Parts: sequence; structure tokens; C-alpha cells
Amino acid sequence: MTRFTGFALGADQEEWCARLRALAAERLRPLAEKGEPGRVNRPLLAALGEEGLLERVFTSGALELCLLRESLAYGCTEAETALALQGLGAYPVLRAGSDAQRERWLPGVRAGRTVAAFALSEPGAGSDAAALALEAVPDGGVGGGAGGGGWRLSGEKCWISNAPEADFYTVFARTGEGPGAKGVSAFLVPADRPGLSGDALDMLSPHPIGALAFDGVPVGPADLLGEPGRGFRVAMDTLNLFRPSVGAFAIGMARAALDATVAHTAARTAFGGVLGDLQAVAHRVAEMATRTEAARLLVYAAAGAYDADALSPQVPRRAAMAKLLATETAQYVVDHAVQLHGAVALRRGHLLEHLYREVRAPRIYEGASEVQRTIIAKDLYREAREVRETPAVREMREAGEA
Repeated sequence: MTRFTGFALGADQEEWCARLRALAAERLRPLAEKGEPGRVNRPLLAALGEEGLLERVFTSGALELCLLRESLAYGCTEAETALALQGLGAYPVLRAGSDAQRERWLPGVRAGRTVAAFALSEPGAGSDAAALALEAVPDGGVGGGAGGGGWRLSGEKCWISNAPEADFYTVFARTGEGPGAKGVSAFLVPADRPGLSGDALDMLSPHPIGALAFDGVPVGPADLLGEPGRGFRVAMDTLNLFRPSVGAFAIGMARAALDATVAHTAARTAFGGVLGDLQAVAHRVAEMATRTEAARLLVYAAAGAYDADALSPQVPRRAAMAKLLATETAQYVVDHAVQLHGAVALRRGHLLEHLYREVRAPRIYEGASEVQRTIIAKDLYREAREVRETPAVREMREAGEA
């Protein structure tokens, strides 16, 4: 696929996005409309698998993932979210899982038969992910063989997308190798593991969200994703890839709301003309378009930076900026689109009524807007401090941090 130049997509990229928007509207949206809000839509997942789109989540670079999510969101937000949740739940398995874990679980995820979930947040640890309390207590009897080497998981997870209907969960628990984030490990926990239960939560967002309870759930070395005590890095590697694409999801919604608003204000008669002839309306639409375009370019730039060097220290800041601006912009655009449409936009089933419910959650999940601002500010001050430090002082500080 042609590389993004920084200012415009290539012709093949534009064509691919147009095909995705058409697919979302013509095949995926009817399946979404048949689904039950708050439940996993397995026929929709199967269609995403049949179209090869779930496979794309695991083989695409960050930019291609953004184009995929933006285009699906424009035509069918439910399809976009179903696809993204599969990626979020299973990407840690792809990156940090063993060969046996990948062979067991990923073919089903790619085909849309197996539902994955990313279980990080807790009742007392949402935005502060390093404050996880789910405890992994050593249990020598778990895992088999002499010495065992397993754990028992005890505690709760909350606000988990696809719970409690997922087939497996990427679970982050405190194993205690160090304080804070240094004592967190990642596990692949099948949904049928004894001691694991869950309940659905009745949320504003139409996709499934639930709470999980862990009552001495047994996990062994074969369930680890990566090394003990390195789970927080597994989580952050996943979020650094997916945060710009959360921004792309938001941009897809913003562009859908903007296009609907342009069409509406160009045709709706009021005060002796069409709404678009009123300067107050035209200027508001211009502002909506400008903010959407600025956020779109920032998302693409963040994705391009990830594709160029995923390990660059600038990637977390760029990802945070992209998610922050795009999700806040989408909220602004959808809200003003509703205002310009008037009461019709609040009627159940209207596109904007749907987007109004959908657009709020991305400002919270995968790091709330306030968390993104904290990441950005910390990185800016880190750079400023490094510029001021002498090489000797920097060496001493890095030795202390190690």
C-alpha cells in the first residue's frame, strides 16, 4: 500500500477506504442492526473474519489499522468496535504469547469464532493502571511438575469490553516482583477456568461491557504472556499501537457527523433560505471541518511514527496526542451536528442519536483524556530535563532508576 506522505493519502489508500465504507454500510450494518445492544454480536464477528478484516488487525501497520478503523466507523460503528476489541484482546498474545498460545487462540480470533477481551481496568484502578489490585498468589500446586510455579488470581476487573461473553481474557495481575508497574504480570485466562465469573453492565455504549470476579482462579507458567513482572510493558505496547487507532475511530464518527451536517444544512430551509446560507451556521460547519481535518492528520502522523520506529521514545507522546485531540474533536463535532440538526437528531434510530451515544466513551477508555495530557506533559518535561542535565548527572540518574 502506498505510503502516507504526511499531507494526503495515496490513490490506492483512498480506494481501499471507500471500499471499506461501502462494505460497512452494505453488509456489516444490517448484521449490526440485528444484534442485541450490550451483547457480543457473533454473526458480525464472523462476517469480519470472512472479509479478512480481522486478519488485517494482526498484519497491518499502525497507519493501515487507523484507516481500517476510521473507514468502518464511518459506516458502522458496531463493526469497528467489534474488530477493535478483537485486536485489543488478542494483540498481547501475538506479541508476547508462546507459540502454543498463538496456535491455540489466534486462528479463532482471526476467523471471528473466538472472542477476545483485554482485562486491565479494575473498580479502583481505571486511569491509574499501575495501581492494579488483582492479586496473583503463588501456588506451587498449579502448573504441574515439581515445584508447580503457578498462581491463584483473586480480585475483580471492571469495565471490561466483551465481558462476560469473551472466550478468553488477557488479564493483568499483581505478582509482586517489584513496586507499582514493575510487579504486574500478564496472563491468558480462558473463560471456562474454574473460579472465574462475570456479569454484564448496563452501559450507555451499545457494545458489551462487564465485570469479572476472580475467586482463586488457577493460572500456571503456560498461561503467562511474556515474563513475570513484565505485564505492564505488554499492556503499554498494546495501547501505544491502539491509541492512535482509537483516534481514527473517533475521526470516522466525526466525518460521518460532518457529512450529515453539510447535507442537512445545505437542504434545510429556514428564515427565507437554507441553513447553510446563515453565516453562524456556515462558520460552525467550517470549524467542525477544520478540527476534524487537524485531528485526522495528527492521528496519521502518530501512526506513521509508530510504523517508522515503534520503540522510539516519542511514540507514547504522539499516540497520546492523537487520541486526545481526535476523541475531544469528535465529541465537539457530533455535539454541534446534533445542534444544527435540531430535535430530529435526538430521535431514537437517527445517525446522530447513535453517534451521540457512541462518541462519549472513547474519551475515557484506553486512558482518559486527562491521562493523555499527563503522558504528554511528563514527556515534555522529561525532554527539557535531559537537555539541562550534564552527561555525568544523567548517568547517575539513569543508574539510580535502573
